[in-house]
Amino acid sequence: MPGSGKSTLAGSLREVLTKHGNWVSFLDGDQVRKRLNRDLGFSEADRTENLRRAAEIARLMAKAGSLVIVSFITPLESNRQMVREILDGHDYCECFVKCSLATCETRDPKGLYARARKGEIANMTGIDAPFEVSVTSEIIVDTENTQHPGCMAQLLRALRDKGIITVG
Repeated sequence: MPGSGKSTLAGSLREVLTKHGNWVSFLDGDQVRKRLNRDLGFSEADRTENLRRAAEIARLMAKAGSLVIVSFITPLESNRQMVREILDGHDYCECFVKCSLATCETRDPKGLYARARKGEIANMTGIDAPFEVSVTSEIIVDTENTQHPGCMAQLLRALRDKGIITVG
């Protein structure tokens, strides 16, 4: 969800992997929405299309040999399954960044939750749009109860153990 720490973790992961000589691409949901997906809103259909496009880009980048880190809000299990199917045949590891709605709201770096609570934003994940907790993620990182260095260590260890990376 917004404020869970997913982009912060993804940026740190990119730095570590790049420092170790890997070719790394990073797709951040906010950045992709500002450019490629600026024609999409936040309806369920538009969210699904946003994720479909991101997965297709990630597939092309992975096919070209890049490690691809994708940091997107993926609120529905059906969306996660769609992404998994698009990336079939490529090393894929889904990480669920676990953080309660209450904590995400206290972090609220962009003021989205406050605006949603005032009725200024519709279809806000966790407020008036659903968020299904992942049951299929290979990695669960709890940013609410674990400091950033601990989350990074857990993430790197899991990716190394899965054979996706060799550092960590």
